[in-house]
Amino acid sequence: MSHHRETPGDSRSDRHRREESQHLAELGPEAMYEAAVRLCTVGEGPPGASAARTGARIAETLADTRSRDCAMFAADLVSRLLSAGGMSPGEGDRLLRSVAAKLVRAQHLRDIEPLFAELPDGVPGPAVELRACLLGELALTGSGGGRRSLEAYADRLRELGHPLARLPRTRLDIEHRFAVRVRGLGSVKTAQQLRSRFPEAPSTDRGRVAGRGARDARDNGRANAAARPFRAGGWAREPEARFFTLPSPLSPGDFGVSFIKELPLRCLAGEGSRRGSALACVTTPDDVLNDLFSASYLGGVNGQGQGGAYARLYAWESLYALMGLPAGVPLLEAVRRAADHRWLRFMAFTDWFHHDTADLAFAVLDPTRTRIAVLAATDTDAHRDALGQQEVVLARRGRRQHPSR
Repeated sequence: MSHHRETPGDSRSDRHRREESQHLAELGPEAMYEAAVRLCTVGEGPPGASAARTGARIAETLADTRSRDCAMFAADLVSRLLSAGGMSPGEGDRLLRSVAAKLVRAQHLRDIEPLFAELPDGVPGPAVELRACLLGELALTGSGGGRRSLEAYADRLRELGHPLARLPRTRLDIEHRFAVRVRGLGSVKTAQQLRSRFPEAPSTDRGRVAGRGARDARDNGRANAAARPFRAGGWAREPEARFFTLPSPLSPGDFGVSFIKELPLRCLAGEGSRRGSALACVTTPDDVLNDLFSASYLGGVNGQGQGGAYARLYAWESLYALMGLPAGVPLLEAVRRAADHRWLRFMAFTDWFHHDTADLAFAVLDPTRTRIAVLAATDTDAHRDALGQQEVVLARRGRRQHPSR
């Protein structure tokens, strides 16, 4: 192909935009904003991928630069970029959530407040979505309470049915660990680490017998909601979310690893094939909720963090799914009911888990002691896991292909 022939990804206008972006670092905020506006509007049709990426970087830089003008510039650029149609839905979501998080972290509340001067007429649209994310981020920091414009906007979002508006405007006590990093408390990778943090649930013969009698209670909608934090964060392997019922109540003392090992779980297939034995420990709802939040807030090793507002929403949706609660149950009522459930964190040494980046596995026994939910997820280097997933695909198709990176 001739180097002089223009393609959609390498037009003269795109080359001009790339050259222009090289000088942006030398410009002040207003000049950066004006340059980004030109990237969004020069020529006909949506900006090219290169221009959209440059505009996104400028929006994030402005959001991270403390001043009222920079806050207004960043918000306006997000609306322009997403309205222009030059970004995929996933890229647009990431930009919205990233800019909202940066604005809340970097700007004074008094400089963010003017963004809420006008109430929305409807939910669709990047301008409204950005402000919904801003309110969600502010709620996690405990800021914005008592500000009339923010309260009015939040009320309007609730009227319009925005999904983020169902969350309270202040952080609940059960959410106290969200986005808090404690030195020495990283992901649990060994049985010794698990035992050091949580009391071990004993193995019993009655639990083993009860596990053999568990019946599969498939529910795809509930499973999707439970797995959402890991999918959104881009964890390497598809999480496993399963539900079971028992013919008679299970004693909480028999809800341990001997029970779990009898369940037909993918994550436990070949248990004992690797060095180590399955282990279950008693945990708490806030521990589970925090890890659900972190899964999408931080993102997988080859995924993307989703920002605090949506990470919080996905965590609660997952917790509701694990408890089998309807969406209409208020969050504080869900907190009360969570205390009546039995929560386990377990670990297995199978080919499904990797024990090198992050492994999570939870089991939940409901108050009737007849319903169990299990959620397991693992994250690792994308290439290693891609090989494992490719083998599954090949087995299903009955033919071999060379796995690609």
